[in-house]
Amino acid sequence: MSDTQQTADRPSAPPPAANSVDRFFKISARGSTFGREIRGGFATFFTMAYILVLNPIILGSAEDKYGAQLDPVQLTTATALVAAVMTVIMGVGGNLPLALAAGLGLNAVVAFQIAPLMSWDDAMGLIVLEGLLICVLVVTGLREAVMHAIPQPLKQAISVGIGLFIAFIGFVDAGFVSRIPDAANTTVPVQLGGSGTLTGWPILVFCLGVLLTVGLLARKVKGAILISIVTMTIVAIVINSLADIKTWGLTTPAWPDQVVDTPDFGLIGDFNLFGAFGEPGVGVITVVLLIFTLILSDFFDTMGTVVGISTEAGLLDQDGKVPNLGRVLLIDGAAAVAGGAASSSSATSYIESAAGVGEGSRTGFSNLVTGGLFALALFFTPLLTIVPLQAAAPALVAVGFLMMTQVKQIDWDRYDIAIPAFLTIAVMPFTYSITNGIGAGFVAYVVIKTVLGKAKEVHWLLWGTSVLFLVYFAIDPIEQILGVK
Repeated sequence: MSDTQQTADRPSAPPPAANSVDRFFKISARGSTFGREIRGGFATFFTMAYILVLNPIILGSAEDKYGAQLDPVQLTTATALVAAVMTVIMGVGGNLPLALAAGLGLNAVVAFQIAPLMSWDDAMGLIVLEGLLICVLVVTGLREAVMHAIPQPLKQAISVGIGLFIAFIGFVDAGFVSRIPDAANTTVPVQLGGSGTLTGWPILVFCLGVLLTVGLLARKVKGAILISIVTMTIVAIVINSLADIKTWGLTTPAWPDQVVDTPDFGLIGDFNLFGAFGEPGVGVITVVLLIFTLILSDFFDTMGTVVGISTEAGLLDQDGKVPNLGRVLLIDGAAAVAGGAASSSSATSYIESAAGVGEGSRTGFSNLVTGGLFALALFFTPLLTIVPLQAAAPALVAVGFLMMTQVKQIDWDRYDIAIPAFLTIAVMPFTYSITNGIGAGFVAYVVIKTVLGKAKEVHWLLWGTSVLFLVYFAIDPIEQILGVK
């Protein structure tokens, strides 16, 4: 974020609170307005509404050990319910513009790694157990202590890496960038479009959306991101009605046959907390390693997201600490519990919240809007999921730029900081994982400080965390040594 933006976002002498809601959420105190919070809430929802489509597809397409599959309609209801409730709780309890929903990556682990080993209710029981253990780490202060132990330049690098990561997500989701199949026998892993060139009307919608978004941002138009999303959705609907388009991806921009649908709460509460430990053919060591993988991924994905969003919103205090961090982390842990209990997989903080921050969100009030829209989605899913990824993805690209501007705050002349920062920034988009980027940066930081004879400057929690990351990165040979593969 530029100095001009920071000045505009957080004036030195904020106006007095207009009412009790303003005072509770500190809207004026943080240099925001109700209008900006509302626009930000809408922008966040539209950039993450795809989870209502994607989570049921991922979980619903997998079979558990006994051949059972989860019902897609029930999964949609569970996904929307957890997102609505936990996003509102985060807004009221944590007062950060940080929305929550079923975590991508974690849901794939549940669907394709855990479920084939056990029943669905046992698999969701592991998610609940993972969330409870994370809550214990928060209550004991360990999770917050780890976050405070991270040097400020690494926090900035995490934010920059997330910026590149979500921009990459935007390019991939829109189809602007695609993976080249292994059969191509090429050394280039990704390419422009689906065949090395940009083809099709959906890509045109994305490109026009990017140009519209950056143009509005450059002119400092209020509501730039939201205006772009709504405008390009309308354009996509018109194009879809006139052109012969094979597919838009997950969401087709067409007016639905029915606007209202009845929610099905059949999956709520369908979990077995310790059932995995009694599954035939699944050893205790395997279950423990699965829980460890879930905790580590959830722990550091959330850490990176919270730091990145808070930094971009200008909410870190003079010591680089996140406000209300203890409550924020506890709510995030509770979201994992709620996701498992609802059979929608672990819920976690969403980096797409950066779209709302880019639109002006600075407080938890915007979460009331985002959470309210997810609640409406319980009944209006057909209407609220017509926004195609090609219309929402430009927001991610634009926010990626805003977060990238923080790279100038890193001292690139100090290699003990610059190299870990670089690895943090590079590994996130290149491996499609926030956790991997944080792990690479931590390990490099510890190693370089040690090589330079400055090991005492490394906080003991960073030493312990780096060891855990080494285990995380070497999980495959460790499993082979322990005979669990």
